[in-house]
Amino acid sequence: MYDGMPRPLSFPPARRRRSLRAAAVALAAALLAAGCGSSDGTVQDPKTTASSAGGFPVTIDNCGVKTTYDKPPSRVVTIHQHPAELMLALGLKDRMVGTAFPDSAVLPELEKDYESLPELAKKEPSFETVLDAEPDLVYGGYGSAFAENEGRSRKAFADAGIDTHLNREYCGKKRVTMRDTYDEIRTIGRIFGVPDRADRLVTDLKGRVGKAATTVEGAPEPSVFVYDSGDKTAFTAGGRSLGTELIRLAGGKNVFADLDDVFGDVSWEQVVARKPEVIAIYDYAGAGSVEQKKRFLLSRPALADVPAVKNKRFVVLPLTATLIGIRSAHAVDDLARALHPESFR
Repeated sequence: MYDGMPRPLSFPPARRRRSLRAAAVALAAALLAAGCGSSDGTVQDPKTTASSAGGFPVTIDNCGVKTTYDKPPSRVVTIHQHPAELMLALGLKDRMVGTAFPDSAVLPELEKDYESLPELAKKEPSFETVLDAEPDLVYGGYGSAFAENEGRSRKAFADAGIDTHLNREYCGKKRVTMRDTYDEIRTIGRIFGVPDRADRLVTDLKGRVGKAATTVEGAPEPSVFVYDSGDKTAFTAGGRSLGTELIRLAGGKNVFADLDDVFGDVSWEQVVARKPEVIAIYDYAGAGSVEQKKRFLLSRPALADVPAVKNKRFVVLPLTATLIGIRSAHAVDDLARALHPESFR
């Protein structure tokens, strides 16, 4: 998993001039938008919205950073895969000038569009690399997109006249749910002036989740242990993670749902004591292959009598499928089929 902290950086004089213009625009927009607000973090002025094309200006409060958009962004860099997939699913490929840090195989229906995007880096790109793409918005998936110690703070981008948006999962507030997924999609829809597309996508994803949940309703709930990584201890999904909700919707129960965090370390003794019937392996770049993880779990003598290990009952989930983005709805269906194969025959 990834995280990051921001720090300011210097930038060329041309960028300073652009930041001054951006600051002036933002100030004017903020004064216009001060009139009224809504619970979803969008603030709009009733006197200007009706006459503005597409409902602009629109103000978004994202992880404590307020940004006013007078028009949809037209040159976007996404850092991490799930923001890129979300934008592509909304038909916004023409607004994207680069992406970075692919985690796993892309959804088949988005693969062609994703591969057509310039890849700025295999991991998080440098601040200078992002600037070279001349974006007007940087959309980050993990907190590390805006890592201060690597010079990519949100303030550094703002000072360079570039807006930023961070996936709400990393706002550090509370338990993450599917509602956060739907809210994120609708927020991106508002930013880009395509709220109808966002609503249609949310309706489709809700339908996918509802169908899977209904299919397994009433079936016994197998216990599931999420194995992200780790050898001396196990790094797993806690009760605040979206993964726990995906398991619940798929008709299972996370054995560490009582862990009061999104992710955390647990002892192997705890894993043994909770006797999971299924192990969900999170698959992502840089954490060892799925086969390596399986071999590790199967080779530990202490785990030999754990039902999931004894029966070699593993289900693999791309990490991107367990994050706020379009993949989470697909993950519910995949998990439900793995946990309850008899219900889908």
